[in-house]
Amino acid sequence: MPEGPEIRRAADRIERAVVGRIATEVRFSFPHLKRYEKHLRGQRVTAVETRGKAMLVRFEGGLCVYAHSQLYGRWYVVSKGKLPRTNRSLRFEIHNPHKSALLYSASEIDVLAAARVARHPFLSKLGPDVLAKGLEEDAILERVTDPRFARRQLHALLLDQGFVAGLGNYLRSEILFVAGLHPTWRAGELSDTDARMLAHCILRVARQAYRTGGITNDPERAKALKAEGMRRAQYRHHVFTRDGRACWTCDAEVRREVLGGRKIFHCPRCQPAPKRPLSSRIEKAAIPSRGPANR
Repeated sequence: MPEGPEIRRAADRIERAVVGRIATEVRFSFPHLKRYEKHLRGQRVTAVETRGKAMLVRFEGGLCVYAHSQLYGRWYVVSKGKLPRTNRSLRFEIHNPHKSALLYSASEIDVLAAARVARHPFLSKLGPDVLAKGLEEDAILERVTDPRFARRQLHALLLDQGFVAGLGNYLRSEILFVAGLHPTWRAGELSDTDARMLAHCILRVARQAYRTGGITNDPERAKALKAEGMRRAQYRHHVFTRDGRACWTCDAEVRREVLGGRKIFHCPRCQPAPKRPLSSRIEKAAIPSRGPANR
């Protein structure tokens, strides 16, 4: 599934193509949305926003189109009158005299009045968007230290869109590596230093992935490896999908584990495991106060 950086980059392309321009045609493939076509046709597109992995296309009349790409949805921006070569099903179209923004294969699309956006069942439960303009480290630190999340292990917490929106499977592996934290640490077990580092890395890694098109490895290392002829898939990440290979930092073998039914990747040397038994009894134990972490 595309993660926050990929959705925001898609939104940037759509924004350049349609924002500030009159939508001469708007079409939906879902019958229950077709009644909105006449209301959106002839309206100017005013903004393209992202909320984690969801997108909002706003029109000047006050309506906006909500779309969540889920696993298979994909946006294309093409010249007017041209269609991409794909076997996907076209779900939503915005056309102007020069460009078209086309959403294929998405199953979750709706049209919302401005007042309904804040009450939307998905949007209303989201944490702060990791790529939101003006989002600062202190706001993320408040989430990390929020008592509601104290018992959550980091591998699960970083996938919770109610914690921080826009994080997904590759970002969580990379964030935890850069922060030097094992996936099984609980938020409430982190020292003040580790909590601050995690907050910093959440923003740093997500923003780097947005700028670079998904490269989370050290930029200079990635540049050097590319110059050596290495394929992008090989140099793109620190640990994600690199199980069995040597850690770029310490040469230890990167490991893959399945936690909570999802694969996660980490370096056992750079991300030492908590020195406590990982048993069901721990779930019932009191979370320590925010003193030094047991590392």
